[in-house]
Formats: sequence, C-alpha cells, structure tokens
Amino acid sequence: MKKVIITLVSAIALAACTDNFIETNQNPNQISDEVLKQDFNLVGSPFSNMIFNLNGHQIEEDLCADNWMGFMGTPTDFVGNVNNTTYYIRWNSFWGREYGSVMSPAKQVIQLAKDNNLPLFATWAKLIRILAMSKLTAVHGPIIYSKYGTTANSIPYDKEADLYPLFFSQLDSIQTEFAANKEYPGFKKFDPTKYNGSIPSWMKVVNSLRLRLAMRISKVDPAMAKTQGEKALSDPAGLITTNADNFVNSLNGNKIPVAQICYEWDDTRMGAPMESFLIGLKDGRISKYFAPISNAALYADHPSVPYKGIRNGAYIKAKADHVPFSKVSEDFQTVQTRRNFTAAEVAFLKAEAGLRGWAGAGDPKTNYEEGIKLSFADWGAGGVDAYLADNTSKPINYVDPIDARNNFTAASTITVAWNEADPNELKLEKIITQKYINTFTNTVEAWVDFRRTGYPKIPGVAKNDSNGDWGLIPADQWIKRMPFVTAERTGNTAAITDAVTKMGAGAKDDIATRLWWDTGKAANF
Repeated sequence: MKKVIITLVSAIALAACTDNFIETNQNPNQISDEVLKQDFNLVGSPFSNMIFNLNGHQIEEDLCADNWMGFMGTPTDFVGNVNNTTYYIRWNSFWGREYGSVMSPAKQVIQLAKDNNLPLFATWAKLIRILAMSKLTAVHGPIIYSKYGTTANSIPYDKEADLYPLFFSQLDSIQTEFAANKEYPGFKKFDPTKYNGSIPSWMKVVNSLRLRLAMRISKVDPAMAKTQGEKALSDPAGLITTNADNFVNSLNGNKIPVAQICYEWDDTRMGAPMESFLIGLKDGRISKYFAPISNAALYADHPSVPYKGIRNGAYIKAKADHVPFSKVSEDFQTVQTRRNFTAAEVAFLKAEAGLRGWAGAGDPKTNYEEGIKLSFADWGAGGVDAYLADNTSKPINYVDPIDARNNFTAASTITVAWNEADPNELKLEKIITQKYINTFTNTVEAWVDFRRTGYPKIPGVAKNDSNGDWGLIPADQWIKRMPFVTAERTGNTAAITDAVTKMGAGAKDDIATRLWWDTGKAANF
C-alpha cells in the first residue's frame, strides 16, 4: 500500500498542472540550452521520456484495466477491499502522467523545433502526442487537446466526435512530412525504440495507429472508419506486419511495471479470466506470461496445469490468502522494454476489417491465423499448429480455492480453430479473444475492444462496490470509463460541465457513462 500512496501523491502533483505548466529558470548546474543545441539534443532529448510515459504503472494500469479485463488480479485488500478493482474509484492518475510527461514536453519540443528550424522533430512529437492522447481519450472520453497550452482560465475539452477526425487529419500531415524525408538521420540518437530513428519504421506506426483508431469508431461512424481504415491498409509505407517491425520501446533502465508490482510488492497475480482462457484453450503462451505454483491444492480443479489466478474485483479477506497464486513469469524480472504495438495486433485488426468488408484487408481466416502465429512467435511459445487446429478445447470454469464467492462459470464457449461456416459474430469473438490474449501488458486496448464489441466474454467483478459516489454499474455490466480528475473538477469546473454535455444526453461524469464509440449495441454487424 505504501507504493500506491507514494505513486498517488506524485500523480496528484502531475494532475494539478494540466492547465499551466510551471517554467523554471535555468539551473546553473544543468547543461545550458546552447550546449544542448549541439547534435539536436535540445529537441531530441525529451523523446525517450515521452515514449516511456505512453503507458502507466500500478494505479494507472494494474489497478485499472489489468484487473478490469482479468489479465491480473490483486491479492491485496486495498482500502478495505473497496477500490478501483471493485468499481469504487480511489486512484485516477493517467491524466496527470499524459499531460505532465507527454503533452507538456511535446509542446516544448514543437516550439523549439520551430525556433531552431528542425521541423521533423515537431512532426515526431505530434505523432507521440496522438499516441498518448488516443489512449487518454479511451479512458475518459472528452479531453483537452486542440486548445491545450492556451492561457485561458478555463480550457475547453474536445468532443470525441471532433477529436477522431482531428487525429486522422494530423496523421495525414505527419505521414506526408515523413514521406518527404525518409532518409533523415536526425532521430537516430534519440529514438528509445528498436527503430533506431528509421522514419520508414515510424511511418508504419502511423498507418497502424490509423487502423487501430478507425476500428475503434467502426460502430459509431462506419463510413469514416472504413475510409480511414482503407487509407491505412493501402498506404505504400505499409503497416507493422512482422515482429521485427513491432513498436517496442525502452523502459529507460526500469523493470517492466507488472514484474515490480508482482515480485517486489506482492500486489498483483495472474487473473482468473486469463486462467480460464489459457488453460481451457491449451494455450502455450501461459508459461511465457505466468509462473507455475507448487501447492497442488490451489489448482486441484485442473491438476495437470499448475497455475491459479485471482478473480477480477475479487473478495479479498487478507493479502496472505492469495499471494501464493501465480506470479507473472520469472522472465519479466529482466524485461526492460515494452510492447506498444505489435504485428499480431495489426493482423487481428485486418481480420476484423475483412469481416467488415474493408478493401485491402485480406482474408479474415488468413489474418486471424497469422495473428496467432505472430503472437506465439513474439512471446516465444510453441505448439501453434496444434493450437490453430483445436476445435474442441474451450475456456474452463474458474474455482477460487480460498473463497467460493469468486468462482465463475465461463461465459465463452469458443474454440480456437477457424470455421468458415460460423456467423460473423462468432468469428469476431474468436478474433477479439485472441487479440485480447496477445495484448498482455498493454491492456487499455483490450478494454477498448471489450467496451466496443462485448468480447472477449469475461465475468463481471465478483465484488461490486459501485454506488452514487462514482456511478452505479449493474451486476451484469462493466465499468465504462474513468471520471475526470479532481484537479480538473475543482480547477476547470466550467470546462468539465461542458465536457459532460459533449458526452450526450443523460451523460454524467461517472464510471457508468459510455464513451462515444461505445454504442451499447450488442450486434457488431
């Protein structure tokens, strides 16, 4: 709990600064701007930290989407077992991270690039900015974007229906500027990814991001989605289609958060929904994600497979009860990189695009199977051919050997093998379920897909503490969004009121209000 409190204090400090970021005088002990101008350091040095902060840590991820989507479960009874994981909001800090560590430095880079005649660094910063804000809007809905950096006392939020066309328009400009400068060497020194400053590689990120965002809006605005999706699919720069192309960034010497939270703090363990899918479908990735346990009594419901997860929103009496459950794989102890966008995700996006009839998407079956093959290869798992052919294995029911209130019956009855005779809805469930499994350690996108499509079929939280304070989630429903942060509620009140109206009739700043692209329609076709 100490770690959560420390992180929360830091997050609040960041969140309080979203309107105006304090400029400090030059520290005499720091390198001067004139020296930093050499070799583009002044504009290039912020990129490593900006890209690092595209993702969160314990209270932004592990105690939010990681748990809500059943990738991980917490053994710790934070705040008397009434917290984010049980739908009572205690921590809300992704906003502060993205504005303080991405939007603010990106704004500075864009201005410095203009002042020093280095326009491509501004272009790169604009791409990182879209990567960050496309995640943040998936958490909150309306966000401060087009008016960010203005000096008005109240800064307005962008309506989601306006935000996505703006993203797409800016991606157009970014891609045009990159295409005209493919051999530019200036990024190499500052690129914390394995792209090593290659602009053609970053152009693949642009197209892949466009495809991701197009699919996100496919139910609310199918015409725009199709146009933008087909633009991504046809662009000559290509997409992330091989694992060598994966957008993987350095963690700047830090351990990947899920390993720190698991091994150093004992605050996270395997999620029960992952246990249900991975064991039930005989998935070889299980040993790459999670560590086996030695106490056979904990996995007596499947005695030949020594893994046990914790239910999303579980009843937790004492931390010691569930600490013996499966940790993440020991391999994560030495991981200092992070997957942000993989070829497997692109293959699954193409598979869904094929179901939706988008030109250039290719055959859904081919892309579905290619996504699984890419995922197995990326994670170093074996047995993919047998896995793809399995038309009998199904997700299993979950049994908590400590507290039966956490048990659940598997809602999904899918198998892995593709069947051309299946209706599109079942095909989509298979695609999204495999996309979900692959998305381990990048779980906001899985939460997006779940709200958008209803897949994968996972249980609701066992313990639902939602109420009028933050919004009521019925027992057969799931959390829809995060409320706006307290610093904005108290310091930018008029804009918050306006932002809520932009979410539609009857909207509230709570966890039960759907985002624009989450239409609530059960049918996906």
